Amino acid sequence: MVSDIRERTFGFATRVVRLCQKLDAAPGVSRTVANQLLRSGASIGANVEEAHGSQSKADFTAKMYIACKESRETHYWLRLLVATDIVPEAKLAPLLDESNQLIAILTAIVKTARNGRAPHA
Repeated sequence: MVSDIRERTFGFATRVVRLCQKLDAAPGVSRTVANQLLRSGASIGANVEEAHGSQSKADFTAKMYIACKESRETHYWLRLLVATDIVPEAKLAPLLDESNQLIAILTAIVKTARNGRAPHA
């Protein structure tokens, strides 16, 4: 399952990058939100990659926890884009759904790792 979450978060990050490229073309607030979204959305996969190379269970758990927090932040920025009518909800529905799923998966991985079982990331 390690490669699954690694590939999934990488795919999510590429979709976020593409969205941010489009948002960055517009002046003003959408550009500012795009910068925040890009940071958090790309950070999810980066932290999952770091967890994959962790040196200890504690390090693994900490990196996955950060990835989970970044997923929650990314979900917030996506919701904000919809709530402010910067992007129609229909266009962001797949990303919103995927961010919710990533939150659930990463939360489960962190709970499993904290309970002393072998991480299944």
